[in-house]
Amino acid sequence: MPTTASIRRSSELTDAGPPADAHAPRRARWRRVDGVLLLDKPVGLSSNTALQRARRLLHAEKAGHAGTLDPLASGLLPVCLGEATKFAQLLLDARKRYRALIRFGVATSTGDAEGEIVDNATMSFDVPALRAALARFVGRIEQVPPRFAALKRDGRPYYEYARQGIEISREPRVVEIDALTLVEWSPPDAVVDVTCSKGTYVRVLAEDLGRALCGCAHLAGLRRTGAGPFDVRDAITLDALEALDPSARDAQLLPADAALAGVPVLSLDEADAKLLLLGQRPANPAASGRYRAYGPAGFVGLVEADGSRVTATRLVRAPGGDGS
Repeated sequence: MPTTASIRRSSELTDAGPPADAHAPRRARWRRVDGVLLLDKPVGLSSNTALQRARRLLHAEKAGHAGTLDPLASGLLPVCLGEATKFAQLLLDARKRYRALIRFGVATSTGDAEGEIVDNATMSFDVPALRAALARFVGRIEQVPPRFAALKRDGRPYYEYARQGIEISREPRVVEIDALTLVEWSPPDAVVDVTCSKGTYVRVLAEDLGRALCGCAHLAGLRRTGAGPFDVRDAITLDALEALDPSARDAQLLPADAALAGVPVLSLDEADAKLLLLGQRPANPAASGRYRAYGPAGFVGLVEADGSRVTATRLVRAPGGDGS
């Protein structure tokens, strides 16, 4: 896992633009590709740029990422391809894990390393005080979204107002912090592991910790280490993906149902699986709830059971077939 020094080094990386794909034909055909690619996004790339580079390397017709990382952040970016895009929302809603570099005593205009310095403060706290402050932020807390956020008001993102110097009211939102663990303390920098709910702004957390301890702080570096069932240790970089031949790239893909690892399994016989695909509700005594359903031919899709019947939520297409 990265320490203070490694997070600092990663912040110096820049994007030199998409490299040529040595293994791609001059005119590559887009093709159906189903699965989940765990990408280790570098600092300096937007999530969409990283997604499009991976998509081109795989010649995939359809792709989307499950959770934006700012260009200044690195780490796990799950890329859903083809039929896996139908289940991307589960990853968007899943718990996320980060390693954050928080610099105390300095505030910036954006709350992260991209902004201009707007305030300074003298630090006088020790490690026990830092650990105690971290503990106070664990649980359900309220966060005021940052001025530079993609949230919208009157159809316009917050960052557009901020860039024009317009102040708007930003209502606090409840988020959940499952764990805050001090990894390293090298004044004025603390490396902290964060496990949190969807919608948590780690830079706001850094600013709030700064106000609680010495008056100000900002997020100097961020790396996503996990999302739902996935870990960045299993991810591949764009450079490593590019260096592979096409068949080896395909071998990096997890199956389309990988995002559903935490959902219980429901096994169906061939007849019931066909009924679901026909839009019908087969009888089944499964307990009420959400399931990932499998038939003799493999993964069928996400279903809901009510104790007597099963209803399709999202079904996958068989190769060359239809689904919804």
